[in-house]
Amino acid sequence: MALKMDEMSSKNEQDVEIAAERIKAPPAALVIGGGIAGIQAALDVADAGFKVYLVERESSIGGRMAQLDKTFPTLDCSTCILSPKMVDVDRHPNIELLTYSEVVDFQGQAGDFRVKVKKKPRYVHEELCTGCGLCVEACVWKKVPSEFNAGVAFRRAAYIPFPQAVPLKAVIDEKTCLYLTEGKCGRKCEKACERGAIDFEMREELVDLHVAAVIVAIGFDPFDPRLKPELGYGQYPNVITGLEFERLSSASGPTAGKITLNGREPKEVVFIQCVGSRDQSVGHEYCSRVCCMYTAKQAHLVKERIPEAEVTVFYMDVRAFGKGFEEFYDRVRGEGVRYRRGSPSEIYKRGEKVIVRAEDTILGEPLAMEADLVVLATGVVPRADVEDVAGLLNLERSPDGFFAEAHPKMRPVDTVSDGIYLAGCCQGPKDIPDTVAQAKAAASSAIVVLRREKAKLEARSSNRSPKW
Repeated sequence: MALKMDEMSSKNEQDVEIAAERIKAPPAALVIGGGIAGIQAALDVADAGFKVYLVERESSIGGRMAQLDKTFPTLDCSTCILSPKMVDVDRHPNIELLTYSEVVDFQGQAGDFRVKVKKKPRYVHEELCTGCGLCVEACVWKKVPSEFNAGVAFRRAAYIPFPQAVPLKAVIDEKTCLYLTEGKCGRKCEKACERGAIDFEMREELVDLHVAAVIVAIGFDPFDPRLKPELGYGQYPNVITGLEFERLSSASGPTAGKITLNGREPKEVVFIQCVGSRDQSVGHEYCSRVCCMYTAKQAHLVKERIPEAEVTVFYMDVRAFGKGFEEFYDRVRGEGVRYRRGSPSEIYKRGEKVIVRAEDTILGEPLAMEADLVVLATGVVPRADVEDVAGLLNLERSPDGFFAEAHPKMRPVDTVSDGIYLAGCCQGPKDIPDTVAQAKAAASSAIVVLRREKAKLEARSSNRSPKW
């Protein structure tokens, strides 16, 4: 009998050892996406005392918000709000930042997710790079469309995404680098680097992570207006998107904040709302929620910087639903911005100007309006790789293509997979305040899982039999 009890005790001890081995480290969280949603969620979880792995596919965190000039309705500087949080992420002892990386394998369940992350080669050692920019100045290939500047300016093959990038490290684009693609250019960037940070022998790495909870915050893509060819985008340089306008109006943009087109200030500016939103012809029946207000903000910026400009906004309905939104809309109209209800049917070129053909549905009359500049308020659409991410993480999608929450009212940040939560525009269109609020809710839900797993780990440790 005593022998049998000893065998049972030994078996229980082995079970405890196996259970403890299953979780080798204190519970951690994975945040996928380094925009404002991912940043806020990572900071909240890390401030609660848990380890966070923040994975971002680009070479810097910041996301779409980093590209904006001002935020509505308060007209705060977007970078002034975002940059301190980006720096906090970089300096937080509980956050490990994995930029230029993506999740390639995902297994497990709540409390025990096993993740593989692929780190793409930057060809620059981050620990040696100081962000001085000498390699960028030395790079000979200067004609790569800048992703950060929405294509309205160029960057080099060796580049730093933007002045406030985190991490502030250079990266060499292997798709456009002349040495990596053609074996020539003399490796001038390498010779210019005084710290020897550039290494063309770098290869991709696979990093294994063990986490208890996951927050998905991969963001969105702006609608491609080329799918509406009647609006002339891609055909006429006078027709740009709202995101391109943001870079033109930003002090950190290619024109240093001067709203110019081919070096000249536009005197007649037309904004067109609902491009790619509430439109069955392109399969997007939903409202993108932000377009009305960012158009009002951009119209205000035109009147502020070019007071003599004539500004017209074509709209279907104005949806100013948020705090201070209606007041801001009234303010913009009071500044002389003219709103005309109607959806333009065609834009064509006449001389150096473009003609916007539409119908004023209030007056019931057709019109053709000349413009030096047309800005398309493109809507919010699911990111191009949303289907791949959904398959990898076993997430469901709603009819609009965004990730589906477990219940729209009772569980708005949960998914059908326990331990995985949604934050930001990957769940549906929303503005910055709503994005931050949802990120904090997702972080709170993840912390519940992390605390539970931590308690389990402590219980397993306390149940171990002492080894004499």
